[in-house]
Amino acid sequence: MIRRLLVANRGEIARRVFATCRALGIETVAVYADPDADAPHVREADRAARLPGAAPADTYLRGDLVIAAALRAGADAVHPGYGFLSENAQFAAAVSDAGLTWVGPPAKAVAAMGSKVAAKQTVAEAGVPVLSTVDPEAVERFPVLVKASAGGGGRGMRVVRDRARLADAVAQARREAASAFGDGTVFCEPYLDGARHVEVQLIADAHGTVLALGERECSIQRRHQKLVEEAPSAAVSDELRAKLYTAATAAARAVGYVNAGTVEFLLAPDGEFFFLEMNTRLQVEHPVTECVTGLDLVRLQLLVAEGEPLPMTQAPPVRGHAIEVRLYAEDPGNGWLPSTGVLHRFDVGGPDVRVDAGVDTGAAVTIHYDPMLAKLIAWAPTRREAARILAGALVRARIHGVLTNRDLLVRVLRDDDFLAGDTDTGYLDRHPDVFTPLVSTVDSYARAAALAAAASRRGRFPSGWRNVRALPQVVEYAGGIRVGYEPDETATPERVVLDIGGLRETYHVHRVGDVSYVDGPDGSVALTELPRFPAPEAPSVSGSLTAPLPGTVTRIAVAVGHRVAKGDLLLTLEAMKLEHPVLAPHAGTVAAIRVTAGQQVDGGAVLAVIEGLAVIEGDE
Repeated sequence: MIRRLLVANRGEIARRVFATCRALGIETVAVYADPDADAPHVREADRAARLPGAAPADTYLRGDLVIAAALRAGADAVHPGYGFLSENAQFAAAVSDAGLTWVGPPAKAVAAMGSKVAAKQTVAEAGVPVLSTVDPEAVERFPVLVKASAGGGGRGMRVVRDRARLADAVAQARREAASAFGDGTVFCEPYLDGARHVEVQLIADAHGTVLALGERECSIQRRHQKLVEEAPSAAVSDELRAKLYTAATAAARAVGYVNAGTVEFLLAPDGEFFFLEMNTRLQVEHPVTECVTGLDLVRLQLLVAEGEPLPMTQAPPVRGHAIEVRLYAEDPGNGWLPSTGVLHRFDVGGPDVRVDAGVDTGAAVTIHYDPMLAKLIAWAPTRREAARILAGALVRARIHGVLTNRDLLVRVLRDDDFLAGDTDTGYLDRHPDVFTPLVSTVDSYARAAALAAAASRRGRFPSGWRNVRALPQVVEYAGGIRVGYEPDETATPERVVLDIGGLRETYHVHRVGDVSYVDGPDGSVALTELPRFPAPEAPSVSGSLTAPLPGTVTRIAVAVGHRVAKGDLLLTLEAMKLEHPVLAPHAGTVAAIRVTAGQQVDGGAVLAVIEGLAVIEGDE
């Protein structure tokens, strides 16, 4: 039996595995890179081992260091979580060779499914329908999807609709895949417009039992990363479900699969489906399957790893509907780039919502790792009820310190087409309205912030003191927001009640420095108070191009003296395992490059200087 288990991962998945271990009486060991030294998963473990450094390549992707940590901590088993080394066959084999129990499929099965190209050939021989695989150098028909052969989670994926963009997309995908998974191999396959992403959860033991535990739909994606996942799929009939289960179990049996895994399919508009890949690990979205089946998938993983047969010979019936959303730290107003900072407050969830979070209040969100903060999951007897519960919990959430995709998730969950089940992988492209912020006007939020700030000064200064009492007090916030107000003796520094058109509305205010985080009935707003007498700003160099976010410079594509057109690639930044291109904002000549490849930069740092007209003939 497993006595002490190390989770070779971080964040919410480490905490998720630890929760089951505690219930089963298994001791836990965490590993952590330096930025995670005080992370929740480290604090919750019985023991924790440091992996010196910050970058994934130096820490969580170093299998030798992880195994050494397990042995040093006296662990007898390793759970890989998802991402990082979870689908690395060499790591799985090395864990077993070290005398440790591997809580996952056999290394041979991981290897067989680890190369998506080889995996397609294997399952095709087992009668599973597949899309053709094309070498990037041999693509003739478009559109195609460039994909990383190793790993998943949208890393190393690009849709390409014409030949002119193929070479750059392949190069970017290779760099991103190498950074995230340590393997830059990529391939191409036909891209199907209007298709759905449907996957089947499997669990298999070493005694010949392979069970399909229902399907999930994960069609709502941005940048090929799943945002909303649900079980069961609203688009799958009983007849189609049986075919999907048969194909999924055939794929698993073809490689002698044992433990938990997921077979992903692309469901075409005409009802045909095609094998995409098999994830030889626990999926991010596994909670929705747990909610509708009543199973603990981590518990089943541990039992199977101990050599026990599954405690059932048939899958339990699916009950009700579950929806999961992924809450990311990202800036909606800046191209959804990752948002970093300190979480001054992180209060999410509710009595009917499961929260799997990797962070808590006070946690630092850094550039080094995935920007997902948490997963919120709601179960209800019907799909519409689950969506309503989840949307309500998100609106009431208090997330202060970083920007998030919360408003987008709420808009999706309340959208009529989503509620009708009319979704596919192009859903977000067809629904620009879901990108609209929940708060359409900040007037009442700014007034609440001003009144709360005045209440906080009440004990230090005479309330409402000013030279000319006939005029209201005025405060200005960034973005051109100006508020005039009369002090309200009922307001407190953290709670303000406003009467708006005969309706009372309550606003909760949390001030950190000059920033007031205001949570109201429609959502949340962060307001930065401007000083009454601002200090003069240092002049910036004309033509300076600054970093849109903190990150690491991975490539410089131009040199000083290089003539560039608007939109030309200047350099790339890597943050949170994604590559972000920095493009020329206008035509001109590169007058200076202020950074070097491999250098870490802060948001707003000057990267390059482009001299020339902001717009010249032929640029537009």
